[in-house]
Amino acid sequence: MTPPRPKPEPRPPRPVGGVAEAAYLELWRTTELLTYRLAEALRPFGVTPTQYSVLRALRAGGAQGLPCREVARALATRDSDVTRLLDRLERMGLVRRERALQDRRMVTARLTPRGQQVLAELDGLVAQVHLRHFDHLGEAGVRALIRQLEGIREAARR
Repeated sequence: MTPPRPKPEPRPPRPVGGVAEAAYLELWRTTELLTYRLAEALRPFGVTPTQYSVLRALRAGGAQGLPCREVARALATRDSDVTRLLDRLERMGLVRRERALQDRRMVTARLTPRGQQVLAELDGLVAQVHLRHFDHLGEAGVRALIRQLEGIREAARR
């Protein structure tokens, strides 16, 4: 008896919005795949892509750190619960928070030495992941892609 043939992958439905919708769906699928691949690479370190983004933002904030609202603005994706993200990173020993003496509502987050170390370890790994995804385009192709994506975001803001 022969084993059953694998079912072919279902064809995505034809976009009703034409080529613009098809482009949108391709961007969405690509974003999902790239995020998944990054998450796979970060998993052994116990860090999610969003947490990695927070760590990078805090590194950019330097020794003075960043207020929580600035951390939220620095993220590549919108996450409404930066406090929850910082809670987890603090429990992991990667971040510390302090309330301002003058205004107790103001909370500043900073990387701990351990957070700096983990981020330094992740830098090379993440660079390799990105290189694998974009190296085939060459530098000129990547720069052209960046300009096109910037143009799409600008048009979406209007």
